[in-house]
Amino acid sequence: MKSMNPQLRTGKLIATLGTLALATVVSTSAFAQAFPTKPIRFLMTAPAASSIDVIGRILADKIKDTLGQPIVVENRVGAGGTIATDAAAKAAPDGYTMVLSFNGPLAFGPHMYKALPYDPFKDLAPVIITTSQPNLLAINATLPVKSVKELIEHTRKNPGKLNYGSIGAGSSSHLSMELLKMDAGLFIVHIPFNGSPPAAASLAAGDTQMLFSVPTALTPLIQAGKVRALAVSGLKRYPLMPEVPTIAESGLPKFEAIAWNGVLVPAGTARPIIDRLNREMDNALKAADVRKRLNDAGLEPVGGTPEELARLMRSESDKWAPVIKRTGATVD
Repeated sequence: MKSMNPQLRTGKLIATLGTLALATVVSTSAFAQAFPTKPIRFLMTAPAASSIDVIGRILADKIKDTLGQPIVVENRVGAGGTIATDAAAKAAPDGYTMVLSFNGPLAFGPHMYKALPYDPFKDLAPVIITTSQPNLLAINATLPVKSVKELIEHTRKNPGKLNYGSIGAGSSSHLSMELLKMDAGLFIVHIPFNGSPPAAASLAAGDTQMLFSVPTALTPLIQAGKVRALAVSGLKRYPLMPEVPTIAESGLPKFEAIAWNGVLVPAGTARPIIDRLNREMDNALKAADVRKRLNDAGLEPVGGTPEELARLMRSESDKWAPVIKRTGATVD
């Protein structure tokens, strides 16, 4: 029997591979079109009543109807947001586990942990940026200062005697203060908390004297006279608090530290599923009622494509790596 012509054999192999590839695409597409068929778990990297939790619950409430399935919010708190982020990275890549994470676990973590249990760029797939806003620098109202300049002077006169809280080691709350300490030559003791509610409560009680946080947890305390707002960490004034100056205006012209959050799923999740989740969340973030609820909580909705979150993660990682190295800020 004559052997098959090599060209014919190659042609049949290519045709077979093409058929298999097409079958895979069709199967994935059909699966994505049916998605979701059961409740989706939405992991929060911070506790109830935190800004992360507020964003997550507003989004979950909005998209559950358009997706046709419940969104089960689960607060997995601890280790500066890395516990929930790691749980998402290790979940099945089927679209039924999402995480709302932030710049700490996604951009700072690789430079602060000796052995981070996940790689944010390899083990997670970006879905969408949810919000982005400056941190607010606030102090306990009994501290005898009313500006960033006065805070720097007071701290220099009392080296090591003042504490600052953060919403967690490795968060933007933590690194914003480390950057301020480095730029102004200050010695302040770091007291990390699991999320903004306990950090804000400590500030109001006077157990810590200063805190960088998104405005959400601080606004009620400012209104109650227990906490004083000094400045915001963006280069421009915050539209929702236009009367508060920037740190750049207050004597440190290059200072900028933005807080941001984003939704991710496990790496390997089918792109049609990612696109579906992105579309539903982007529409939600554009909706007038959602924008109002987020603005009322001191948050600015962003939205956009998965690629925009990927670029933000990479640019923030590159920006903060040398700062982390210079300040010596670590978690381990």
